[in-house]
Amino acid sequence: MTKGQGFGFGLGGKMKELTEAFKKAQQIQEGAKQLQEELEQMEIEGQAGDGLVKVVLSGNQEPRRVIIAPNALQEDADMLSDLVTAAMRDAYEKSTTTMRERMEQLTGGLNLPGGL
Repeated sequence: MTKGQGFGFGLGGKMKELTEAFKKAQQIQEGAKQLQEELEQMEIEGQAGDGLVKVVLSGNQEPRRVIIAPNALQEDADMLSDLVTAAMRDAYEKSTTTMRERMEQLTGGLNLPGGL
C-alpha cells in the first residue's frame, strides 16, 4: 500500500479533510443552537418619528411590542400607520443585521471548504 492512500483507495488525505469538515459542521451546529437561544432572548428596537413609535422584535424577528407615544395619537391615521411601518422596517433591518453579524462570527474563523 502506498503511503497516504489509506485502504488502497487513495483516500488517506481526503479522510482527514472529511473528518475535519465533520468536526467543523458539529461546531457550527452547536453554535447555531446557542445563537438561536440568544436571538430568542434578545430585544431589538426600531423607531420612527424621533421615537414617537417604537417596535420591539426578538433577535429572530418575532414581534414583541409596539410603543406609541401619546402625542403620536394627534397624527392622522395615515401618518400613524406610516410611523408604525417605518418603525417595523427599522427593527427588521436591525435584527437582520444582527443575525447576519452573529452568523458571520459563528462561521468566520472555521475556514470551511467550499466557501461556506
